[in-house]
Amino acid sequence: MTAHTVEYVRYRIPEQQSAEFLAAYTRAAAALTAAPQCVDYELTQCEEDSEHFILRITWTSTEDHIKGFRTSAVFTDFLAEIRPYVGNIEEMRHYRQTGVRGTGAAVPTLYTWAGGAEAFSRLTTAFYDRALKDELLAPLFEGLPAEHAEHVALWFGEVFGGPAVYSGTQGGHNHMVAKHMGLGITETQRRRWVNLMQDAADEVGLPTDAEFRSAFLAYVEWGTRLAVYFSGPDAQAPAEQPVPRWNWGAAPPYQG
Repeated sequence: MTAHTVEYVRYRIPEQQSAEFLAAYTRAAAALTAAPQCVDYELTQCEEDSEHFILRITWTSTEDHIKGFRTSAVFTDFLAEIRPYVGNIEEMRHYRQTGVRGTGAAVPTLYTWAGGAEAFSRLTTAFYDRALKDELLAPLFEGLPAEHAEHVALWFGEVFGGPAVYSGTQGGHNHMVAKHMGLGITETQRRRWVNLMQDAADEVGLPTDAEFRSAFLAYVEWGTRLAVYFSGPDAQAPAEQPVPRWNWGAAPPYQG
């Protein structure tokens, strides 16, 4: 997993200058958007004391920020806009991300939205019922243990935001990758896998709203393309990595 660095810049801006300050940062944001070292950014204003602003910028690394962005042409444009407010900075530091992170319950996880562990168990059971009868995919699954479908259900559950049961009982991402090494999966087989998984999702009644299905299919596409790569002759197993955690992406759940 990539370890980014987060820069926090805390400003105190007199109330009479706040409109100009916001306008300046609206213009300066174009430079951040154009910077390949910038992952994302956000400027917030304190509710209790409106003179306080905090700019949060996620950089690909501290070195990329200091030796990359600050020596680039876009930094010149950025600084030209915010220079009048440099003297208003009360803190400007880089922070290293830790493993303590997550989301609250305001937006349900894909796991919860799908119906939890029971839904993914139904999904993988239906999928392997289809796959083992499919002339294109059946050769890939010869000799699989009977509990394989349930292991994949645990994997899906953890990926989509459920409990870390797969990690606790099977291993991390590289354990799943190891299952595909040397299989020589073809693009035609990958496409069939994706199609049968979508058919299984329909069969067992997974949510059909556009937001869930687009997120679900995005993971299926990503995961199967990795499977093809790691099953190839030149693939090398990745370093130890946690199970990926998928989210809603661009479109959170629609709740009309």
